[in-house]
Amino acid sequence: MNRTGSKRLGIIFLLSLWMGLLACYSSPRVIISTKSGKELVLKVEVADTPAKRELGLQYRRELGEDQGMLFLFPFEGVQSFWMKNTPLPLDMIFIGSDLRIVGIIHQAVPFSTTSQSVSAPSRFVLEVQGGLSRQKGIEAGNSVRFEGVSLDGVRE
Repeated sequence: MNRTGSKRLGIIFLLSLWMGLLACYSSPRVIISTKSGKELVLKVEVADTPAKRELGLQYRRELGEDQGMLFLFPFEGVQSFWMKNTPLPLDMIFIGSDLRIVGIIHQAVPFSTTSQSVSAPSRFVLEVQGGLSRQKGIEAGNSVRFEGVSLDGVRE
């Protein structure tokens, strides 16, 4: 291979590396600040349309400890969920417009069609691995922030 070809391969490699790093850092994340002062960082999929919210984590058989799904609603209100077709136990973390946790459903039962909600209004709901909230000290009142999550275009 000549110098020009080698130089091109080097540039392609650096561009690929840069794009990979950019993808890692631009993926949507939720950061929860616990009362103990620790921050829990979760990579999330965003459910910001009716179709995505309806599908949620149904049919998923795995969810990493540092992963979750963030449901975005256009308006604050009492949000209800069920676990139909969801084989994983989940914690449902309800978050108000002020980005504070207003309630948590712990260890929602897989495949249940019973409606799950908390009495306080929320605009966002974060679903994570069942048991993670208690394990990491997540509780009502904790503050939350989003990175790489657009609230524009959230549809009813």
